[in-house]
Amino acid sequence: MKTMFASCAAALLLAAVVPGASAQILIGQSADLSGPVSASVKETILGSQLVIDQVNAQGGINGEQVEVIRLDDGLDAKRSLENTRILIEDKKVVALLLNRGTPNTIAVIPLLDKYGVALVGPSTGAMVLHKPLQKNIFNVRSTYQREAEKAVQHLQTTGIQRIAVVQADDSFGKDAMEGANKGFEKANLKPAVVALADRSKPDYAAIVPQITKANAQAVLWIGSGTAVTEGVKALRTAGSAAQIITLSNNAASGFIKELGSASAGVIITQVLPYERSFGHPMIKEAMALAKAKGQNELSPALLEGFVATKVLVEALRRTGPKPTRAKLIATLNSFQYDAGGGVEVTYSPTDHSGIDYVDLSIVSEGRFKR
Repeated sequence: MKTMFASCAAALLLAAVVPGASAQILIGQSADLSGPVSASVKETILGSQLVIDQVNAQGGINGEQVEVIRLDDGLDAKRSLENTRILIEDKKVVALLLNRGTPNTIAVIPLLDKYGVALVGPSTGAMVLHKPLQKNIFNVRSTYQREAEKAVQHLQTTGIQRIAVVQADDSFGKDAMEGANKGFEKANLKPAVVALADRSKPDYAAIVPQITKANAQAVLWIGSGTAVTEGVKALRTAGSAAQIITLSNNAASGFIKELGSASAGVIITQVLPYERSFGHPMIKEAMALAKAKGQNELSPALLEGFVATKVLVEALRRTGPKPTRAKLIATLNSFQYDAGGGVEVTYSPTDHSGIDYVDLSIVSEGRFKR
């Protein structure tokens, strides 16, 4: 794992190209490289870079080298908007890839629509990006609503009745809460308590007592990065042994590292096959590329970057030489692709949902396990 994270600095640079060649296909990404979810984003970039480096080493896409221009937005939606403007207007990127955050992605939709630029694989499961159809957004991962619904149902099947929810007080939190409510309804339960939390600076002194007073057996914690890890630690300090479930936006080794000793028993939903299923074709492919770079482990966040970038690369390949924004979108609107081992990504003019897959993994001793 140390080797993997030592590679992060290199991965954050512009995508390497073959010596002597210049990049002809420019892709843009605005994401949090320095803020509360930067650990997860850096792992996602590692996975993305495995694909880009392999493509360029093999001569590029239809003979054209690929470069990813990455700009830091610190998970701030206003910065995401300005970064996206720069990438589209100034850098002339042909597409955007793996932008992070629900409010951040929603903020850039007007720019995508104005210029006709595709955003492939936004690193968010917001339902608003699926329904109603966003014509220039091509999702790869499943929705937060599906994850939250399945999380509540899982807890109920284990006999847990008193389930608290900590909900980020933003568009991401409200979206995931809709799925949680569906889960509660199907389980014939009501939340023991719903505590709202500021997106980046939750008031744990107010949140934790609500959970302990409700004697919650489990907590569905809808939040991101350090806002969740610090909350779990505060809950443990208060003496609560409640089971914790959080969503796939936290499915990263960096998140587990931040949890430290508080990681035992935490459950994280996942939206791609288990990264330790070494017989799975997708996992075998990613692991082979990672090992060639001196990285000996995969993570769910790395896989998300890996798969989303494979989708974009394949779409660019099918579009043909000198791809334009409009030609790429036309290709994506009639697209079916096996990303590995039967993990199908399908788009049509009326459906840009991508992969419908949700699973759960238990975190123990800093590792993801079934």
